[in-house]
Amino acid sequence: METHFESNPLIDRLPKHLKQFIKPQVYDDYTPINQAVWRYVMRKNVAYLSKVAHSSYLEGLKKTGLEIDNIPNMYGMNRILKEIGWAAVAVDGFIPPNAFMEFQAYNVLVIACDIRQLEHIEYTPAPDIIHEGAGHAPIIANPEYAEYLRRFGEIGCKAISSARDYELYEAIRLLSILKEAEDTPEEEIKKAEEQVDFIQNNMGELSEMSRIRNLHWWTVEYGLIGTLDNPKIYGAGLLSSIGESAWCMTDNVKKIPYDISAADQSFDITKPQPQLYVTPDFAKLSEVLEEFANKMALRTGGLSGIKKLIYSKALGTIELSTGLQISGVFTNVIEDEGKPVYIQTTGKTALSHREKELVGHGTEYHAAGFGSPIGKLKGINLAIEEMSPRDLRAYDIYEGEQVTLEFEGDIKVIGEIVTGTRNLQGEILIIKFKNCTVTHNDTLLFQPEWGIYDMAVGQEVISAFSGPADVNSFDMINHVPSSQTIKQKKSSEREELEKLYLSVRNIREGKTATTTLKEAFASLSSGHPNDWLLSVEIAELAKKEGNSDLVDKVLNHLEKVKSNRPEVAHLIDNGLELIFEKEGIV
Repeated sequence: METHFESNPLIDRLPKHLKQFIKPQVYDDYTPINQAVWRYVMRKNVAYLSKVAHSSYLEGLKKTGLEIDNIPNMYGMNRILKEIGWAAVAVDGFIPPNAFMEFQAYNVLVIACDIRQLEHIEYTPAPDIIHEGAGHAPIIANPEYAEYLRRFGEIGCKAISSARDYELYEAIRLLSILKEAEDTPEEEIKKAEEQVDFIQNNMGELSEMSRIRNLHWWTVEYGLIGTLDNPKIYGAGLLSSIGESAWCMTDNVKKIPYDISAADQSFDITKPQPQLYVTPDFAKLSEVLEEFANKMALRTGGLSGIKKLIYSKALGTIELSTGLQISGVFTNVIEDEGKPVYIQTTGKTALSHREKELVGHGTEYHAAGFGSPIGKLKGINLAIEEMSPRDLRAYDIYEGEQVTLEFEGDIKVIGEIVTGTRNLQGEILIIKFKNCTVTHNDTLLFQPEWGIYDMAVGQEVISAFSGPADVNSFDMINHVPSSQTIKQKKSSEREELEKLYLSVRNIREGKTATTTLKEAFASLSSGHPNDWLLSVEIAELAKKEGNSDLVDKVLNHLEKVKSNRPEVAHLIDNGLELIFEKEGIV
């Protein structure tokens, strides 16, 4: 899916499979109530976070062009983000973890452009523009942290998932949508929560993706920085939650020194976190990330790496010691003494070198799969890749020769060599046979009737990772989420309330308004007695106008709302604090 963007060249260079997740930000869809929610959270956050957030946060707000009074426009953000080497795109809620991290690798911030409902103003389990825009964007203005984020994406998108990871992603996505939607029946939410719990409790051994997602959660989303006794906030989940940013600073939340053990600490996205990790500085984040990456199949390869790919049941790549990269869905490996001696993919497969597909070795040619021995020839210390032209001639590994190659692990290749494929350095990558038979003991792996046999050359698997070596080898425009975000319902009562919010907003901005403050409050208190946020905004403007009579009426009304709706009493008090704290009224 091609989408046109005017704002940042970083977006233009994104591969097509990432562009499929991008949706347009329809700014006119934001209602006056949405704008009021943004303004309330931002005013409260900036006032509070100036005391407890990392110094980069407030500096970043200025650098990224985020305004207190207005939901950010993606085009405007991109013009400013461009100056710090980043871009932003809008998406629909949660996207798959691999894609999310790959966007980061391209220095692109993913922003869910929906905004939380007024009823979930403190915290929402669904990603929204407050979380992404006001949480992630400001902190990336810090160059050291931005590089950590980019590097995390680069490594994270190569992490191998299990089949269960995608089930969990879909379950969490659905739960977050149902929880954020208005009027969702409790039994539906309960059913979705039970599904998330069931999958989380039956994940088996955590995959690389599960473990690196844990690291992402405890740093990028919920990280603290500084000392255990005096930590500051830098995680976007905390920066964007007026509830959790205060809660996390209390003794109710255990503070733990950040290290690689965080990779094994799972999290519940729908509840406040009982513990948080504190890094002494941003450099420690990169140190732990590299420590984790050193244990990934991306860097260790080997038999375990192939087995991770088989278990994932998803598109992945192995790289051999020659640099040959085999991309496909791996379905089998034959092992001998702890080493892989034969690998097999099923379905479309592509062969590449240095992330570039080899001519003639795309998915159309290898449509049914690919299998090849790996390792050394039996009884010969010299690997094929290390042989000089004279060595190859001596062992009859030469065009036009009928040859029998016996590999360690009892893999035998018998056939007539047609040709070979070499890299630019002259090293042989593939040997092509006709009339070829490949066996493992008595098991037939390839027979002459199947056509030409392409044998990979490589004595070991040095890397295994998620996704293809060359993103252009496969059609990856295929993501269809099982759930769609649910828009707010429209009603005559809601439209009437939106008009009142718009009138008050116009008064604040000095625009032509259809009503006075006094009239707006009269309509609000009589027609929408349970709404609290607009009353707080009216109180703010009445105070600025010096209309003490209206201020008193609004404050009396808010006391009634607090009595009728005790669950929002602290939100009302928090809003009034911003207006009256100097006078000591609240």
